[in-house]
Amino acid sequence: MAEDLAGKGDPLKTLQLLWGRAPQPKRGPKPRVTLAELVATAIGIADEEGLEAVSTRRVAEAVGIAPMSIYTYVPGKDELLDLMLDAVCGELASCDGEGWRARLEDLARRQFRFSVRHPWVLHFATHRPVLGPGTMRAYETALAAVDGLGLGEIEMDRIVTLLSDYVHGAARGAARERRVKEVTGMSDNEWWQRVEPFVSTIDFSTYPVASRVGPVTGEAYGAHDPEGAFEFGLARVLDGLEAFIARMGAG
Repeated sequence: MAEDLAGKGDPLKTLQLLWGRAPQPKRGPKPRVTLAELVATAIGIADEEGLEAVSTRRVAEAVGIAPMSIYTYVPGKDELLDLMLDAVCGELASCDGEGWRARLEDLARRQFRFSVRHPWVLHFATHRPVLGPGTMRAYETALAAVDGLGLGEIEMDRIVTLLSDYVHGAARGAARERRVKEVTGMSDNEWWQRVEPFVSTIDFSTYPVASRVGPVTGEAYGAHDPEGAFEFGLARVLDGLEAFIARMGAG
């Protein structure tokens, strides 16, 4: 799936919609659906079929309005996508745990599961952030996890960004594996079982380390475990942050 960009639409109109400040028409019939219902419908389509399935026409038809009527709610698809992203980000507005490490660990796991529920979010580039209430609640929650440790504001923001970038990468890897199974019709285990008879005839002695560590001998079916890899990497990221915080004399 190609990557899409947040913030492509009219920035002021998008902000007005995100914060419920869009001008309301003074005349005409009462809207048949609410903006929230329209956004929720678009999210449902993206969750089931991917971001490429979302179009203003498709969403309008799904909520039972004329295709052109959708433009009385949103200027276009770009603004709709930002509304969708902000709405789902509200799901990340909480985390639990005693101490900063436990809170970040819980937050990362929530973000990972969030990406499984809404895989289309992984294909959004948010260089220009969606400054809506859902996104801001999620950001506030993440910052609060490292607040009070004596860190500077930039350091707090970069810790949150580091964790988010790690989860995003791990989640994309997990999503890619699911996609490969959908496209090929084979799980990784089934694929390895298919190639193992041939692989077992190859002399890998010139690759002594790779043949010992990697699954080239047919003895490591399922060695690629996305969730296990995520947990391992998360622990290492948190180990690094623990050392950094200790070095800064905080926490």
